[in-house]
Amino acid sequence: MAKVILRPIGSSIETATAAPDLAKNRERMEELNRTLAERREEVRAGWGAQYEQRVHEKGKLTTWERIDALKDPGSEVYPVGTFVNYGLRFGDEPGRTSPGAGVVTAFVKVENRWTVVIANDNTVASGSWWPLTPEKIERAQEMALKLRIPVIYLVDCSGLFLPEQGRTFPGKIGAGHIFKMNSLLSANHVPQIAGVFGDCIAGGGYMPIISDKVYMTEQAYMVIAGAALIKGAKSQKITSLSIGGPDIHVHVSNCADERVPDDQTLLYKIRQELASLPSSAVGYYRYGAQSSEPRFATDENVGLLPVDHRVVYDVREVIARLTDGSLFGEIMGHTGAEMVTGIARIAGLYVGIIANNQKLNPHPRLKGQSRPGGILYREGIAKISAFSRACNDDGIPIIWLQDISGFDIGVEAEKEGLLGFGSSLIYTNSTNTVPMFTVLLRKASGAGYYAMTGMPYDPVIQISTPVTRLAVMEGRTLAIGAFNTKLDDSFNITSDDPTERSRIEEGMAAVEGRITQDMDPYRAARQMDTDEIVGMHELRNYLKVVVEMAYQSTGYRRVKNPRIWSVHDLEVLTEQIPV
Repeated sequence: MAKVILRPIGSSIETATAAPDLAKNRERMEELNRTLAERREEVRAGWGAQYEQRVHEKGKLTTWERIDALKDPGSEVYPVGTFVNYGLRFGDEPGRTSPGAGVVTAFVKVENRWTVVIANDNTVASGSWWPLTPEKIERAQEMALKLRIPVIYLVDCSGLFLPEQGRTFPGKIGAGHIFKMNSLLSANHVPQIAGVFGDCIAGGGYMPIISDKVYMTEQAYMVIAGAALIKGAKSQKITSLSIGGPDIHVHVSNCADERVPDDQTLLYKIRQELASLPSSAVGYYRYGAQSSEPRFATDENVGLLPVDHRVVYDVREVIARLTDGSLFGEIMGHTGAEMVTGIARIAGLYVGIIANNQKLNPHPRLKGQSRPGGILYREGIAKISAFSRACNDDGIPIIWLQDISGFDIGVEAEKEGLLGFGSSLIYTNSTNTVPMFTVLLRKASGAGYYAMTGMPYDPVIQISTPVTRLAVMEGRTLAIGAFNTKLDDSFNITSDDPTERSRIEEGMAAVEGRITQDMDPYRAARQMDTDEIVGMHELRNYLKVVVEMAYQSTGYRRVKNPRIWSVHDLEVLTEQIPV
């Protein structure tokens, strides 16, 4: 029968992890989760209560109040790009912060449809664009384009933060690229709805125009240049509202479709627009199934994942706490043991899962020898390449669970042609059209990070955890490489001169410290090397959302019914026949 059998996996937390390790892991991870929650609140607060009060004095809602009023009652908001620019200051000393780069981007359910919301934070310099604000907006637009889900713009933008315009205005993906993304979304039939709530100057004025529907409140205006600039250039006594308010753009220029009295009415209108769109296809693609909770508590992953990146664990136990019913149909389990591939359901929908196995595994050709996990060898590379291609052919979204140290190296690796096998995998993942989602569980190192659909290979979203370490290699390893001419075969310093030994030790420590600092997940999120940091206890819910979004829209990608999957052929052709 053409059917992938989903079988129960996993064991009780007491069996999966020794009690002392479980307690240690949980204690450290909960500490990291508290830091994550505190930092999220810090970003969400924008510039603080004083600026929130200013917004309210104008009779307007803050950006987060607008999002909370827009979303379906009882639903959660799933931000992306929370920590862009986190901890940085801009402008003259002492400079100003730009929490979240002054814009909120999030997955928000509206009228039972997932949307991408892009909303200027009006408590941060009146919604100005900072360095990386355009890139953050464009990344959210890119996610919507890949999934063909509606985009809602909540515009309240006073233009560029001028002291930093040189880092925002020019460049291939600077502010102007937002408008190209507007155009590509429109050309690919992705609904775009814009609400203009206040300032909408220069680039902020262009951003809503290509949208299918544009609403303006009575306080809103859209202008190429604000009144202050025009007064200086033409000595005219005018206001921005008089030259670009709803009187002009709704009734004269036709740059907006409808005027509404206030924020609440505008949000109601946007909800009406969403309700008029085709309904979600998620129920259709469940094929009669429903979302079901794992047999094991999802928050047990907080204790299962060792904080120490050198400690191994069973990734199948993690998968068992992410998938519906803790069910998993492993494919090609007899080969490439350092990789786990298979089919599961999340939110009642089929997904392919590709994960690094950290355990020590028998060497496939050298009897009695073992190989460490978390590394890509020939068999594992070929396995995940074939599985990735089959999922792409079948239209099954792929979740990559990364915990990788890189590719195998050495004489055997070169003789086996790992460069070629790796290139085949990279080609596969570069040309796949199925939605792919990447989770960096712990280590994301070297070319292995690339090969397993790291950020440079355009996953819809890349998620990090509070313990993710993203870098070419570990700090100690890199320090050894940097000072290798001063070390013996056991990596001990060769010099007998106390002064030189001290200098080398200090140099190696400095390199290791700098690289370790660079591997911090908040640094990666700050510079958009990852999209969002998510706690292990939150990961299943986040994956449910992105998987639902992958199936929400119809007609833009192939989705085979399960009877005719290529994955079946793959399983049959590689199955082990008992002798």
